[in-house]
Amino acid sequence: MKEILLILLLQLMYVPLLTLRTIFLVKNITLLASILGIFEMLIYVFGLSLVFSGDQSLLAMIVYAVGFGLGIILGTKIEQKLAIGYINVTVNTQEKNKALLDTLRNDGFGVTLYIGEGRDSNRYRMEILTKRNREDELIATVEKFEPKAFIMSYEPRRFKGGFLLDRMKKREHK
Repeated sequence: MKEILLILLLQLMYVPLLTLRTIFLVKNITLLASILGIFEMLIYVFGLSLVFSGDQSLLAMIVYAVGFGLGIILGTKIEQKLAIGYINVTVNTQEKNKALLDTLRNDGFGVTLYIGEGRDSNRYRMEILTKRNREDELIATVEKFEPKAFIMSYEPRRFKGGFLLDRMKKREHK
């Protein structure tokens, strides 16, 4: 029975590492992805050897598969907590809300405002690039000032220059 629990525990370690390694590769953080890959493979080989060497191989295989599924959930939760990378948030409003703009800028968000022509009147679009771990804070602030705002967020693949990168470089040199 100890081996069965160990197999489950190993899967709960292996799959989150697999998830994080994949995300780091996608975000081009290759050194960290490589280090995680080493630990991932050690756990994988050890766990698989337990599955095929034990007397309860059918039960071990089932536990291995269940552990894999649970590991996906755990890995996703860990990644959401880490919130690695950046997001671009587009906010569309019917009014130019100066209080919202000032609050966002005072809170350290770089905001670019565009004016567009809607069917019935002008619309105001804000483009905001921020770290993913600040997404909830950003959206809560927008909703506080503009409950009817249309908000859309996505992850940019690549970017260069601008307010956020300049601010980050200044912090690194301090």
